[in-house]
Amino acid sequence: MTVNRELFDHVMVPNYAPSSVIPVRGEGSRVWDQQGREFIDFAGGIAVNCLGHCHPALVGALKEQGEKIWHLSNVMTNEPALRLAKKMVDATFAEKVYFANSGAEANEAALKLARRFALDKFGAEKSQIIAFNKGFHGRTFFTVTVGGQAAYSDGFGPKPGDIVHCDYNDLAAFEALISDKTCAVMMEPLQGEGGIVSPTDEFAQGVRDLCTKHNALLIFDEVQTGVGRTGDLYAYQGLNVVPDILTSAKALGGGFPIGAMITTTEIAQHLKVGTHGSTYGGNPLACAVAEAAFDTVNTPEVLAGVKEKAALFNELLSAVNEKYNVFSEIRGQGLLIGAVVNEQYKGRAKEFLVAGTEQGLMSLVAGADVVRFTPSLVIPEADIREGMARFEKAVASVVNA
Repeated sequence: MTVNRELFDHVMVPNYAPSSVIPVRGEGSRVWDQQGREFIDFAGGIAVNCLGHCHPALVGALKEQGEKIWHLSNVMTNEPALRLAKKMVDATFAEKVYFANSGAEANEAALKLARRFALDKFGAEKSQIIAFNKGFHGRTFFTVTVGGQAAYSDGFGPKPGDIVHCDYNDLAAFEALISDKTCAVMMEPLQGEGGIVSPTDEFAQGVRDLCTKHNALLIFDEVQTGVGRTGDLYAYQGLNVVPDILTSAKALGGGFPIGAMITTTEIAQHLKVGTHGSTYGGNPLACAVAEAAFDTVNTPEVLAGVKEKAALFNELLSAVNEKYNVFSEIRGQGLLIGAVVNEQYKGRAKEFLVAGTEQGLMSLVAGADVVRFTPSLVIPEADIREGMARFEKAVASVVNA
């Protein structure tokens, strides 16, 4: 069988438009395609491959667990799930963990829990959910409606109700919206898909205070920011704002599908037996790999290294921009970095991604105006420098086109 990009068009649902490049092997921050061409990976599977490709700790955990037990239903529990849950509880504000397969499912669980908590404690009138424009929380119908990008939720019929949005970092607009009928507020502690936008300290603290005032649960979607991405284990720790519920996925498994929702004992008790579930949630293979990823990332050396690598990334990116003047701003935290194109290149961020691929660099966009970088948290300095040299060639090719 010939496996190439054309086969995708024959056998796959056309909701993706993948590149012609088909990677077949990865090691660290480098990837090779079917033709043996090498790429530096600054994309990390969209902030998933937190330890790069085929990290020995993850490969070892997968092989070891793969020879023990692969799957159990939640009629029984398993050792990897319990070990991982204990480590997540010990390292965060949380006391209880729920495992799923993805960020969307973790967010779905968080939203259902918030609604059930409000119903049990305050009654049916308390059902409003507030989220933020340009937010992104997944692709299930509930989460995509809560996400603040109508283009993703339009066209599928009537949407889940009592969900409202306001602008991120607009505390006055948020204060005008929240009331005693609000059951939950879902926010990213740094907007990812919305353009790599950090909250102001005043906004983050203001949202927390208003949630407390109105007995609304604050849900932090840390699917993209969690597990070391910002230089803290979770971004809330750098904000000094503690949510009531937090969701984690992407980097949690280092490339193996897993999601988690974490919360307090008081809130968790409202998901009684039978109220929610997941066939693969807490899968032993996934949890074994995630435990290895969590252990590797959650060290002072790796977390401090994220901030050091981010400083080098920003320094080199600024140097490229001084030469070519294509970005109006470089923003983000840790190794979640966004380069915002200026007016001259407005709407053309993807051109830099495509040009990068031609130069042997894998990168991302966050909307039409932001080039996004989410490399491995342990990417070597040499790979950062080589990748940025390739990106400079890509920028030059767009500028000189």
